Amino acid sequence: MKPSIEKLKKFFKLEEERGYDDKAVMGGLEGILDSWIADARADGIGEDLIKVVSSRLRDYQRLSKVSREEILNGLWKRISQEFDLDSLQKLPKHASEPRKQRTKKQETQISKPEIVKSIPSSSSLLIVETKDDHLAALDAPVSVLQGIGPKYAKGLSKIGVLTLSDLLYHFPRRYDDYSKLKTINRLRYGEQVTLIGTVQSSQTRKLQGGKLKLVEAIISDGSGAIRATWFNQPWIQQYLRSGSQVVLAGKIDQYLGRLTLNNPELEQLDQENLHTNRIVPVYPLTSSIRQKKLRSIINQVVSYWAPRIKDYLPENIKTGENLMDLQSALLQIHFPDSMDSLEAARTRLAFDEIFMLQLGVLEQKWAWQNQIARIYQAEDYWINERLNNLPFSLTKAQKSALGDILKDLSSGHPMNRLLQGDVGSGKTIVAALAIAVVTSQKGQAALMAPTSILAEQHYKTITRTLSQSDAVLMPSQIRLLVGATPAAEKEEIINNLANGSIKVIIGTHALIEEPIHFQNLQLAVIDEQHRFGVEQRAALREKGKNPHILVMTATPIPRSLSLTIYGDLDISIIDEMPPGRQEIVTRLLSPIQHEIAYRLIQREVGKGRQVYMVYPLIDESSLSEFKAAVKEHKRLQDEIFPNYRIGLLHGRLKPSEKEVIMARFRDGDYDILVTTSVIEVGVDVPNATVMIIEGANRFGLAQLHQFRGRVGRGEDKSYCILIPQNEDAIENKRLKAIVETNDGFVLAEKDLEQRGPGEFLGTRQSGYTNLRLASITDTKLIQKARHQALKLFESDPKFQSPEHQLLRKAMRKFWGENHDYGEIS
Repeated sequence: MKPSIEKLKKFFKLEEERGYDDKAVMGGLEGILDSWIADARADGIGEDLIKVVSSRLRDYQRLSKVSREEILNGLWKRISQEFDLDSLQKLPKHASEPRKQRTKKQETQISKPEIVKSIPSSSSLLIVETKDDHLAALDAPVSVLQGIGPKYAKGLSKIGVLTLSDLLYHFPRRYDDYSKLKTINRLRYGEQVTLIGTVQSSQTRKLQGGKLKLVEAIISDGSGAIRATWFNQPWIQQYLRSGSQVVLAGKIDQYLGRLTLNNPELEQLDQENLHTNRIVPVYPLTSSIRQKKLRSIINQVVSYWAPRIKDYLPENIKTGENLMDLQSALLQIHFPDSMDSLEAARTRLAFDEIFMLQLGVLEQKWAWQNQIARIYQAEDYWINERLNNLPFSLTKAQKSALGDILKDLSSGHPMNRLLQGDVGSGKTIVAALAIAVVTSQKGQAALMAPTSILAEQHYKTITRTLSQSDAVLMPSQIRLLVGATPAAEKEEIINNLANGSIKVIIGTHALIEEPIHFQNLQLAVIDEQHRFGVEQRAALREKGKNPHILVMTATPIPRSLSLTIYGDLDISIIDEMPPGRQEIVTRLLSPIQHEIAYRLIQREVGKGRQVYMVYPLIDESSLSEFKAAVKEHKRLQDEIFPNYRIGLLHGRLKPSEKEVIMARFRDGDYDILVTTSVIEVGVDVPNATVMIIEGANRFGLAQLHQFRGRVGRGEDKSYCILIPQNEDAIENKRLKAIVETNDGFVLAEKDLEQRGPGEFLGTRQSGYTNLRLASITDTKLIQKARHQALKLFESDPKFQSPEHQLLRKAMRKFWGENHDYGEIS
């Protein structure tokens, strides 16, 4: 036994001998934690176990003696399982003695800890109050429950249930309504029913030479009789004594023309009907856990603990939104009295999830908005001069977005704005004008893009925009920094950024590497922000002191996500395209119509145009029917278009190789580019007029729309051809939607409905996808929760009011004590 574990055993045994008075060691068990944690780490004990021990013992002194006993025995049970110790020999004396048989009443009174601090995230909203008016939490392991041994506890852990609070928040996946009792003479084939009857007779028969056993019973209720059968459950006959009354619930089947019940739920009539005669919860399971036992265990926990939970939601919010109290919601979500009460419980608990989400992002937004930033005022005449010198007019949407940004820059607080708009909508020009405002007033600006080729594209646009005849900046004050920048040039850029002679730097993640330092970074622009991690975006921000932040994305964000996942950001939308941009003709072809696509390619290449061909796989797999880019590239070059120059681009290439191939396509060295989804965010190639997407049903709408946005960048009519995997896939809803509209925001809403939020999340918090009851697409609920969250922040942004203290604790636990609530950028 490891020394640190031996030491715990010694302390636990002393505590047991002293009657759990917390005087086994000087200063109590909490006092030995720091030294024990160091010893445990030196012994190689896992961090998970260290965390469990420290969380249990941290508040040991404030527990009752009964609770202390339960905590120490639960801990030792966990330790014995982890190190495969012989619990009968190694447990402290008291813990190794067999438990006395508990009465049914005692079984429901599991334990009553006064305070247990650490709560798992899955149940982090729970705040419990005992009769002594002390706070407590349900982080006791499930093994404290009667009937849960190591094997069953292991099975529960596979479905994420480790503690009592996990059981309380292990919500049903569906409900079977057995509440409508029927007489036997009114039964119909295929119905889910509950019936009460008397056992007339029962027997057990052997089948297949004794390998299987079949229990049969005839049940009568005065209106008729029905045969019920149970396969391989011989123990069930003990509940089928002749003359006893039973409740059966199940689906009506038929055998030789007679109605039967196969493997129905069975309860004695005098028992509490948890499994029959009501709306019955059906829980997620593993193979080692039976539904009936789990249902009984959860009922045990819910019945005792749910009424003791303190409701953290203020009364004015519950009243304003007509929400059920938390105690009732937890009871009704598991064992509803009616479908109406079930719906009310779902609404309350879903509201809580979204409300906590809103509080977190709004707190981050509030904190950011209360920082001080440099004020940048731009006079109207100065802005108009810049606009008049552009070779085109801004769209109404671009002007609106620019107005939002100018207001932010003059506010005295850091801008934290998301600029979203389709590919080609003109986001870079708007960003360039913001850069002009800052750099004309002695500030520096940085623009970070996910690839070198995109950075180069932005560099050309911004240089062209800001160094015209009435130049805001000289070309030498605008520089490009990417991985391929020569060492001598990179050193020069580093020096001139530090001394302030370079005003604008555009580049990739090279911008955030050492030794890059700015003299006065005041504006950070991040393109395709979801391509960067939290740390990368934070690293760019930290190059300045509270710089203004503008992040851009070509992926339209559905409204429900903009109110939750991006709720910490102010949002500007460019929802119209510049004049002269032609609508892309989108067509859906069946897999046998490739010849039509090939003729279109020949026609366009013959005019000097270029073509993208997108495939869903890199290499061909025997397990997939989808075409592979590598094989198709060879086939197209050898058999279909031998006279055309065809390039190949995919994700397994090195970044430098991708950059070279994309640059060659942009420069006209390739007529056709065969590629995978790596092209989704790519370079501007105005000469490309055809986008062929093979296996189109494999992609989401957001991706398909991004692919389509790669063409139509010039003045020539452009085409997007969708070819699904097989004939049946032509009925794919996504494909029909992409053909019907070019509006990216309409498609984004449809994509969210069909595929969930995954494609919109990027590297933002993964917790957004872990909502148990709330739907990220429920805009109505989201708007209600946000409305209430905004009202709360207007009145008490720091949660200082007494009535908000429980809510504050619940929010901290929902997000995690040390969590940085939203992500800026």
